Amino acid sequence: MDWKKTAKEWMLPIAMTAGAALYLAYYFMPAVHTAGPVLERGVRIVQPLIIFAMLFLTFCRIEPKDLKPHRWHWWLLLIQGGSFTFAGAAILLIKRFLPGSEGAIVLIESAMLCLICPTATAAAVVTKKLGGDVAGITTYTILINLLTAAIVPAIVPLIQPSAGTDSFTAFCMILSKVFPLLILPCFCAWLVRYLLPRLHRKLAAKADLAFYIWAVGLCLAIVVTTKAIVHSTMGIGLLLSIAAVSLASCIVQFWLGHVAGGFYDKVRKGPSMLRSREITCGQSLGQKNTVFAIWMGYTFLTPETSIAGGLYSIWHNLYNSWQIHQAEKAYNTETDNNTTI
Repeated sequence: MDWKKTAKEWMLPIAMTAGAALYLAYYFMPAVHTAGPVLERGVRIVQPLIIFAMLFLTFCRIEPKDLKPHRWHWWLLLIQGGSFTFAGAAILLIKRFLPGSEGAIVLIESAMLCLICPTATAAAVVTKKLGGDVAGITTYTILINLLTAAIVPAIVPLIQPSAGTDSFTAFCMILSKVFPLLILPCFCAWLVRYLLPRLHRKLAAKADLAFYIWAVGLCLAIVVTTKAIVHSTMGIGLLLSIAAVSLASCIVQFWLGHVAGGFYDKVRKGPSMLRSREITCGQSLGQKNTVFAIWMGYTFLTPETSIAGGLYSIWHNLYNSWQIHQAEKAYNTETDNNTTI
């Protein structure tokens, strides 16, 4: 067995396990708790740098002319924006006709968070591993972040008027999160492309570097998720219900993405078990920026909903791990068959 190949194939579950183990080891070792504030500040500094580095490397490998909207982008935006708006309307109806249903409202808000959350910056990395359209999903990542910045300030004050944040302030807060980690890497990558072409060629040749950087980022994300679950004060029943809602949201969005992509891609490409557009649309809808979701949960919605974002990171990364395993398996089978022939 090639252990390097196996480790690469299962990099995501390894990173997830390492993240959970690291926090649990810290939690059960009181002697190191004094270092907690320093470690937390370190994670908050490193996470944005990792996201920036991943997107920077991704943009280095994409021609600017390839970043253009496609018809399938508008369908996915309609799915995310429409489902978020519908869920918001459902909360307003519950508050109007079923007062006292706080538990149901928390679950619907959790679903809203999972539905409108923008595509993960690492989605382009996973999409490339699966044989999808990197430029297409990168364009969609930009579009869904802009939609989120517009629709969340419009809907959230209606369902959470006690949040104390007006629409313009909420818009500015979201934009301040989006710009440094989405637009700035694009700008820097294009500067390097045109001003330092030799460096650009070297960076573009590092095909798997972004994937390994994402593995580190995933490990840190699971550390944060594990901390949120361990320190949660909500009842086990509500916690399990939120977990079920986030899992259902993950399944439905990947499924809708694959279905939508199937209408635009009829030709199977590469060794992947899925077609290129199916992969791209599935990752666009299903793989979420869960760090952003956690922040949106405790900033704009009922704070308990932030757990949904953390749990979602587990579900979508488990599915991504399975997809990568299947893609590698299909590739190895195809390679063996060609060798035999």
